[in-house]
Amino acid sequence: LNGVVEDCVNSVGVDLNTASVSLLKYVSGINAAIAKNIVEYRNQIGKFTNREQLKNVKRLGDTTFTQCAGFLRILDGDNIFDSTAVHPERYETLEKLLRKFRYEKETLDRKRLKDFANSLEEYGLERISEEYDIGLPTLYDIVSELKKPGRDPREDLPKPILRSDVMTINELKPGMELMGTVRNVTDFGCFVDIGVHTDGLVHISEMSQNYIKHPLDVVSVGDIVKVRVLSVDIERNRISLSMK
Repeated sequence: LNGVVEDCVNSVGVDLNTASVSLLKYVSGINAAIAKNIVEYRNQIGKFTNREQLKNVKRLGDTTFTQCAGFLRILDGDNIFDSTAVHPERYETLEKLLRKFRYEKETLDRKRLKDFANSLEEYGLERISEEYDIGLPTLYDIVSELKKPGRDPREDLPKPILRSDVMTINELKPGMELMGTVRNVTDFGCFVDIGVHTDGLVHISEMSQNYIKHPLDVVSVGDIVKVRVLSVDIERNRISLSMK
């Protein structure tokens, strides 16, 4: 049952202003303690108006923010992108594109988001990818989400090929080799879903035997990769992986 709940939560996302502790703890990167802290902070401020406020939550650091932000939705907040599955690390590029195509962020609604996505496609996603240094697969995901806010594009990705004997983070041991699906790529590495609720981090230094300039030189979102467990921090809900 837990696996089903996790799959649903991370496919459709959750409303950050209404989700309970019991629901939030199933979001990628969030454990029960952090979920409790999120709800406590929400009660203090009344409601979340933007995703950046998550960084004020106790024990929710940058790595956890990177893992969970795309799955937490804020409806009627300060930033319409917060109601979508688009990750905050892509907002700066999107805002540049809004200016290029003469869209006012303050006037965006669901219909104009779709119009904006169509404008991007008409201009050419490959051109945008080159001009704005953003991976084409990521750009396809963003456009798909802008056309239909609220649907997590990752639900269309292949499921990770899991070991039947590993079901929870507690069962992971250093040295284990597993197959997983790349769920997010950042400047410092990539996060891989190995089927234990918490995505594991492959740091850029552990992605290849050779020097690489950026993780996107090696992987893209949706890739199936073989990883080895380096370390498991159950208390902080973190998994370190290697692709070497």
